[in-house]
Amino acid sequence: MIDKKLKEIYLAGGCFWGLEKYFSLLTGVVSTEVGYANGNKNNPTYDEVCNGSGHAETVKLLYDAEIVSLKKILQLYFDVIDPTLKNRQGNDFGLQYRTGVYYTDENDLAVISAIFEEKANNYSKPILTEVLPLNEFYKAEEYHQKYLVKNPGGYCHIGKDKFDINKINGR
Repeated sequence: MIDKKLKEIYLAGGCFWGLEKYFSLLTGVVSTEVGYANGNKNNPTYDEVCNGSGHAETVKLLYDAEIVSLKKILQLYFDVIDPTLKNRQGNDFGLQYRTGVYYTDENDLAVISAIFEEKANNYSKPILTEVLPLNEFYKAEEYHQKYLVKNPGGYCHIGKDKFDINKINGR
């Protein structure tokens, strides 16, 4: 059983390697896991995701809501994505690289909507990031988990300056 103060949210933001590392540094995030969300095939492989299964590369965040709020998580999320791009972030193109916020708790929708309304004022183009209930999430292959920790020189569309733990945590 999950501790009642622990909550989950699923974030798609281009390649999941950098998004996973970024949020793993945030105080209050208990665990991160990369995988594939909201597609058309059960238990897809990475190759199937790259070839049209319809899934988004997504990071599952389990967080302690008494330490970090969903609002803070979403504000940081907007700091590392361009929500005006469709099916791409950085050098990554394709449906699997779309941005999305997938929730499991209907009560989170009010917070998500408020942040999206607030952030919309920062862009001259419309926000294309999807906000949907999570339909399914399949854990990605083990070599994708903590990829940038295992491969520090690996590609990431998120600039290395964003991985400053003190900046992430507001210190």
